[in-house]
Amino acid sequence: MSSMPGGKAIVETLRKEGVDHVFGLIGSAGMEIFDALHATPEIRFIGVRDERTGTHMADGYARAANRAGVIIAGQNGPGATNLVTGLAQAAAAYSPVVALAGSLSSGHVYRDAFQEVDQQALFKPVTKKTWTATHASRLPEMVHEAFRTALTPRRGPVALNLPRDILAEVVEFDDGPSGWRGDFAPAADLDSIARAARFLAEAQRPLILAGGGVKNGRCHKVVMQLAELLQAPIVMSPGHGDAIPCGHPLYAGQMGPRGNVVATSLAQQADVILAIGTRIGFNTTFYTRENLNPGATIIQVETDPLAIGRLIPISMGLLADAGTIAAQLCRELAGHNATHAVLWTENFQRKRSALLQARDEEGAKIGAPLQPAVLFKMLRDILPDDSMFTMDAGTLCLQATDQMRYAQPPSLFTPLDFGLVGFSYACGLGVKLACPDRTVVSLMGDGGFGMTMSEIGTAVTHGINSICVVMNNGCWGAEKAYQRDFFDGRYIGADVPNPPYDKVAELFGAAGFRVDHAAQFEPALQAALVCGKPAIIDVQIDPNALYSFRRDSFKHREANK
Repeated sequence: MSSMPGGKAIVETLRKEGVDHVFGLIGSAGMEIFDALHATPEIRFIGVRDERTGTHMADGYARAANRAGVIIAGQNGPGATNLVTGLAQAAAAYSPVVALAGSLSSGHVYRDAFQEVDQQALFKPVTKKTWTATHASRLPEMVHEAFRTALTPRRGPVALNLPRDILAEVVEFDDGPSGWRGDFAPAADLDSIARAARFLAEAQRPLILAGGGVKNGRCHKVVMQLAELLQAPIVMSPGHGDAIPCGHPLYAGQMGPRGNVVATSLAQQADVILAIGTRIGFNTTFYTRENLNPGATIIQVETDPLAIGRLIPISMGLLADAGTIAAQLCRELAGHNATHAVLWTENFQRKRSALLQARDEEGAKIGAPLQPAVLFKMLRDILPDDSMFTMDAGTLCLQATDQMRYAQPPSLFTPLDFGLVGFSYACGLGVKLACPDRTVVSLMGDGGFGMTMSEIGTAVTHGINSICVVMNNGCWGAEKAYQRDFFDGRYIGADVPNPPYDKVAELFGAAGFRVDHAAQFEPALQAALVCGKPAIIDVQIDPNALYSFRRDSFKHREANK
């Protein structure tokens, strides 16, 4: 064993966990950690402009790399409070983010000290687990435990509070308990597999509903194999349209109130639905059976026992890993002849082709002002197959989610159920660091980009060459749509005056492009793809191209009209 400050023991444990990127904002409470990172070249430190956006970067990195993302808030108090939104977002996405937060000196607690806040209580509602270190000698043990907790099912963010006196204390470094986590892929018993296989084999209109468990488990190949055996179209829960490659003939896109009409119609008509790796949650159903056939046999596969049958009544639940179940079912159904489902599949494929054709025809209507459908078509036509997309919430990104081409899973990263604005650009920087050889495109509205544009400086400093397409309609689009549709156009706080974001990008040292007309977008995007810099494309979108996605929330106002 060797002697070292607690801060160095933290970094040495990160190194043993295989961490190669750490996001963070320096602060006096964590200086020993940052000093140790300076002496550890195998870990790349990405200094960010805000702890919230740094957490989004760690979140994007974690989802894209399929490993833990690490964020350090070096300052107790305000540095820690800035983490909360990012951790809440990671919790909604079940993203394995490890947050290390500098904390007040142990002797100053409960004395109304400078920047004092109860960080243990602060993080508890938005993390899978929160600790506060009490002894410097246990720091390696606690860091290992943070990774173990974040990465074991069901994954999620954790926070470890680190009092500054403990970080400064010199200890004999002891690596502590192993960071072993194993490879968790629980299987179902053979009787359950046989029963599920019978339901699927007898289905006239079989359907697979794939969720985050398929995407995060990287098991799309075996799920596609199962779909081919059954002649079952595959619909996806919103935010997971990349669970399988979009070029597969059984790919139907995202279903539900925020999905496309063909995928949703499949779920409304299917007689047997294999819901695999999904909670069948809010964005898929809005907690009703309007988007799922009430008479369907639903087989739900989940690794969280509390998620099975919790939100939607089901016929059968399997507590197991999505990829493992798909492989078990493939073996059980080997040799199955699904000729009785061929007409169901062929009918779907005709409707899917018609939907894609209609989208392209709408996208070809080039005029002024520029319409979202036109922008989406150009993105589909121009971007390479390796493209990865990050998106915000908001009306324009919600319109875009099902319209991009997700050719190589994983390739779609959204706020999911947290519905966060201001997420996409920072998330894209983390995704690009995880997958530096792939094209990363962040779609944002102008309001959300205004929240996070300071991270252009982070991108330039660290050479993170993603592309951000700012869909600039000069307003908070979703809320303005609601004010238009349900409040008789009484607009308040809806319009957003913006600086020229292309010029802001240039001032930071990035490449900036402005698009006022559709004809300008293709050359701007082509230039952004090859410029060798972080790129921002400020696209002026029709401010009237707004859509009220949550009409159900305002039924009371429609009834009173």
